[in-house]
Amino acid sequence: MEKEKLKGVIEAILFAAGRVVKIRELMALLEVNSDEIISTIAELEKDYAEEGRGLEIVRVEDGYQLASKKEYHEYIYPMLSKGAKPTLSQASLEVLSIIAYNSRATKADVDTIRGVDSSASIYRLLEYNLIEQAGKADLPGKPMTYRVTDDFLKMFGLKSIKDLPELPKYKLDSNRQIVIDELEEKESITDENTDETKENNENQENNNSQKNMEAPEPQGGEDNQ
Repeated sequence: MEKEKLKGVIEAILFAAGRVVKIRELMALLEVNSDEIISTIAELEKDYAEEGRGLEIVRVEDGYQLASKKEYHEYIYPMLSKGAKPTLSQASLEVLSIIAYNSRATKADVDTIRGVDSSASIYRLLEYNLIEQAGKADLPGKPMTYRVTDDFLKMFGLKSIKDLPELPKYKLDSNRQIVIDELEEKESITDENTDETKENNENQENNNSQKNMEAPEPQGGEDNQ
């Protein structure tokens, strides 16, 4: 297929799909290899940028979606149904974060981390298509595992799950409580400064005491005979 025609066909597919189209889907439909598809889409992206178009092609994991540019959000938003936008509670955000950072997490894993039952939040996230079932775990009872979806990545403006912010390092203390290394380091520095200040004060007090001991006592004048 000629390059220009291939560009037009891919653009039409992305527009009609209205979702993330996987590279493997395009390969099967168009009977071309992945390198050719990726290079063609790169040219489309360049065309959109140079022509100042209102659309852009967004890469999401191993697929692409045709979307409106973010800078035009204020003009598009009034035309969209506000009821369709998912609203997430604090509990749902907690569950979503746990699953995002723990791919193939089970409900038991989520419940253990949060300390409460997460059934309602998991159901709501499945309903919003922000998480999906990822198969059964090789554990007693074969519990279902979960992972985030492409809709999650789009919602938070991520190209890949690898783009998630890095979590702070942590460890368990003697009471099996989570201790953040960064906080512990800051506390350690503060303690060191406090100890150093205390030591300086003690040294100063010792020096003052020693000076007082070494200073000659004042002698009184002799009585005149």
